Amino acid sequence: QVQVVESGGGLVQPGGSLRLSCAASGRISMINTMGWYRQAPGKQRELVASITSSGITNYADFVQGRFTISRDNAKNTMYLQMNSLKPEDTAVYYCRGVSYGGSNFWGQGTQVTVSS
Repeated sequence: QVQVVESGGGLVQPGGSLRLSCAASGRISMINTMGWYRQAPGKQRELVASITSSGITNYADFVQGRFTISRDNAKNTMYLQMNSLKPEDTAVYYCRGVSYGGSNFWGQGTQVTVSS
């Protein structure tokens, strides 16, 4: 099994930055793709960005070059650097790991609030 734990959320002013971290533990070798998702109140969970074990990245259109996903395989940690944050980025951000066999592992989420 795999466990993933998010950290780094908080309150930030519009235009500010945050870096989220997702630490994986357990059978790390099972993990292929990792990704960040978010869910705002009253909305469905949506993909923010993903990264494969070989470093191939994918971003949602709304990121528009503001966010950068990265992965440190030696530390079993994935990051999301978020710059130029907007109030509409306010959401709970979740980490997801997908194994080579297609199993999903979700974290508990970390709250990001963008407000003045």
